[in-house]
Amino acid sequence: MLDWLWLTQSALTGAVALFTLILGLANRKPSGVSIAALALVALCALFQLGTSIVLVAGGQQAATNTVEFFIYVVVSLLVPLLAGFWALVERTRFSTFVMAIAALTCLVMLLREQQLWFGIF
Repeated sequence: MLDWLWLTQSALTGAVALFTLILGLANRKPSGVSIAALALVALCALFQLGTSIVLVAGGQQAATNTVEFFIYVVVSLLVPLLAGFWALVERTRFSTFVMAIAALTCLVMLLREQQLWFGIF
């Protein structure tokens, strides 16, 4: 796991969580902008997965458990995709809150990924 990638992904995910939360509080339904913002979170998670695969193939490992680390990465990729699907199917303001909760979930999972990779507790 690269530090600059983690910082960038954390900042983007936090911004998307805040953005979608504000949209939900403003009674806005999911739109192309909010779904695109959530898609950026998924894209960052996909990039994290690819980077992690390359790092592990190059001989690096997570400080604690590499398998658990990859489970977190894969789930953090699935969460925004499923929340985006939910928002497309059910276009209510509550779906915007679901997107905010999904982004916050991804942010917490990113913190856990960093803990697993670097052995920080």
